[in-house]
Amino acid sequence: MAAGAPAPVGQAAGRTAGPAVAETVQSVDWAAVAPPAVAAGFALIVLVADLFVRPERKALLGRTAIAGLILALGALIPLRAADRRTFCLTTDPGVCSYTADRFTLVIQVLVLGGALLTALLSLPYTRGAAEGVPARRKGGPGPSGGLPAGGDRRLPAGGRGLPAGEPSRSGGLPAGEFWFLLLSASAGAALLPAARDLATLVVALEVASLPVFALVGLKRGDRRSGEAALKFFLSSVTATAVMLLGVSFVYAATGTLHLTELAQRLDAVPEGLGTVAKAGVALTLVGFAFKTAAAPFHFWVPDTYVGAPLPVAAYLSVVGKAVGLTGLILVTVVAFPSYADVWGPALAVLAALTMTAGNAAALRQPAGRARSAVRLLAWSSVAQAGYLLVPIAAAAYSGDDQIGATVAYALMYAVVNLGAFAVAALVARTRPLNRISDYRGLYATRPGAALALAFFLLCLAGLPPGVIGLFAKVTVFSAAVDAGLGWLAVIMAVNVVIALYYYLRWAAVLFVTPRPQGTGTPSAAEPGAPGGPEAASPAAGEAAAEPAGTTAARPGRARPAPVPLTLAIALTAVAGVVLSGWPQLVLRFAATTLF
Repeated sequence: MAAGAPAPVGQAAGRTAGPAVAETVQSVDWAAVAPPAVAAGFALIVLVADLFVRPERKALLGRTAIAGLILALGALIPLRAADRRTFCLTTDPGVCSYTADRFTLVIQVLVLGGALLTALLSLPYTRGAAEGVPARRKGGPGPSGGLPAGGDRRLPAGGRGLPAGEPSRSGGLPAGEFWFLLLSASAGAALLPAARDLATLVVALEVASLPVFALVGLKRGDRRSGEAALKFFLSSVTATAVMLLGVSFVYAATGTLHLTELAQRLDAVPEGLGTVAKAGVALTLVGFAFKTAAAPFHFWVPDTYVGAPLPVAAYLSVVGKAVGLTGLILVTVVAFPSYADVWGPALAVLAALTMTAGNAAALRQPAGRARSAVRLLAWSSVAQAGYLLVPIAAAAYSGDDQIGATVAYALMYAVVNLGAFAVAALVARTRPLNRISDYRGLYATRPGAALALAFFLLCLAGLPPGVIGLFAKVTVFSAAVDAGLGWLAVIMAVNVVIALYYYLRWAAVLFVTPRPQGTGTPSAAEPGAPGGPEAASPAAGEAAAEPAGTTAARPGRARPAPVPLTLAIALTAVAGVVLSGWPQLVLRFAATTLF
């Protein structure tokens, strides 16, 4: 075969090159990556379907999004063994970029479950954009600014109108954009707990964050919404830039981005790069502290929650916070254990400042101020972030077993806080300003909602019958004591007592005898009333502009609640009761190793 001599050479080359090529190809465990992949896939389906679905059928997009989130949760079932990993180095299969361990699965249940409840809350907010909202006539807007002169003032199908506080000119939030952004953010949030290198971690963090900027500002024509989105965007971008600078410093000092390799190489950083490594560790923590709403990176929270649609505020308070806490846990406990002497004291101080700042601000919310209910929930979420940071700080002193306390507390907080926002969304349908004083006598008109909200507030306060809230707080308190952080435990105990006042004050309002019809506006003696202490504030001006009778108690005339909203309240209430009856369902995570 002399004439064909080149052929054997080619075959030989192919035989020697084959294994070399094979070594550079990573295998993908599609089952492991299914939860975020399913959420991302349904986001694309909704985006494309929005181009072809007729306006009156846009409600199908919401149902499709909910189905996608349910399937994403279902994709976690095959992973319950918690031993899957993929995207590993071919030279070292033990170093991977994606790991589906127990920690990953618990956080994915939290964020996808939170996103599913948010989707249920959102259905009434987007339905108006799809069902029965008349287009503007060519005559342009009339004197009301939102309807043409002599135009059709017909309400959305069903005659229930839009949720209060939503832009009537557009008939609610644009369905296609909303569901695409929510699913995209959920995919990023589900990816982040599985990330095991800094590059994937940063990408997942931004995928989880960028869609939320748009969601906050999605209330078209609402100045407050646009302002909230801008504040949130600018603050977040600044924090991300600082975090990326820290990541670059860490990479310069170690030469790797994988978290497990970082933990090894930071033990042997050259003497000349020690300062660079410490600076990188500190700067990397900043971005995740911002997402967690830890003080002093928390100032965006109240304005963002008030300006955003209520379901988006609920999403931020639970899923957004879980994203920040997850990233913080991964970079501290998994990647930077060698620098526990740097991040441990820093997080302990942040925890003390955060819980104190949040409770102090929540304590000062006047009952008659416009949107004071949402503001109180916003500041309460800041205080809760402080409690969630305590076990992470304790892990620097007594090992990563303390992380389970944060996870257990986060699961409790997610259920009851989403429930509180669900009741707030229900009340906002008839009381647009959503003041705490608007909840006066809620038990007379909506006894189920009032009892549920009282239960949620007692859980957040840590009082029976909210047993799960009490046990979760005791678990966090024990983590601080076991780590030798007695001063932090004392500060936490003081803050828990402070928080009792505003939680119990709101809960008591629910059962006070309602005012007669026509006297729903607070009297001059009450904070926020015209002529009272808040009279000169913008909130008081908004209160004066509220339609007559919208805040008056109407016993026996409560408008029927939308089914998705009722379902969200029922699910969170049942989950809270079950967890209070069997707290070990979540507290067991505090007694086991998650990594």
